Amino acid sequence: MKNLMTTNIYDVRGSVAVVGACLQSVQPEGFKAVTEGMDEIYSLCLEETHINMAVTKLGAMLSTGQIKKLVFASVDRSPHCTQMHYIKHELERMMTLTAEILDYVVKDNKPILVSDNAIDMSKSLSSLTEIY
Repeated sequence: MKNLMTTNIYDVRGSVAVVGACLQSVQPEGFKAVTEGMDEIYSLCLEETHINMAVTKLGAMLSTGQIKKLVFASVDRSPHCTQMHYIKHELERMMTLTAEILDYVVKDNKPILVSDNAIDMSKSLSSLTEIY
């Protein structure tokens, strides 16, 4: 697994997984399931990298046109990893996305596909307060 932030933008292609740096050690079977069949796997720790830097890096990588599918995967309930799932929405504001992008959280070693609506809702504490 390579570090996303130290990888050259032209060296990324095909089906790409960007996973929380701790996912492999904390949820090893879930990591294996979510990365199976991926051409390349990159780690990203949003405790050490600001989300804006990751958005810029991934935007540049996507602009090369070499990424066909992008999967984000993180452990569930991590406040830092939750930010990873906001990256797609930030990229949509910057550019037209042509790659398929999916988001997963891993709980009990099982990947759970996260919907765009759930990601949007997680950013709105006022809306969540109204529901709960």
